[in-house]
Amino acid sequence: MNKKDENYIYYLVAYNLKRLRKKKGLTQSEFAEKCSYSNGFIMNIESEKYHQTFSLGTLWTFSKVLNVDIRELFTPIEEEK
Repeated sequence: MNKKDENYIYYLVAYNLKRLRKKKGLTQSEFAEKCSYSNGFIMNIESEKYHQTFSLGTLWTFSKVLNVDIRELFTPIEEEK
């Protein structure tokens, strides 16, 4: 994904969301329930094939449920060498 594409930020957050969710040992369904969002919404966000937008409020909810600073959702993806 091109970093200059405006959709890159959604890709970046989705990547980090999935990484952090798994690190906490949560399934998509468990995470969705804790966030009070539908499982389909979380699945769409984490999907590489579907482009799901979301609000800053949603990011805030994600960070609270995961117990992380919201900035962790914006952690750059290390380039594969």
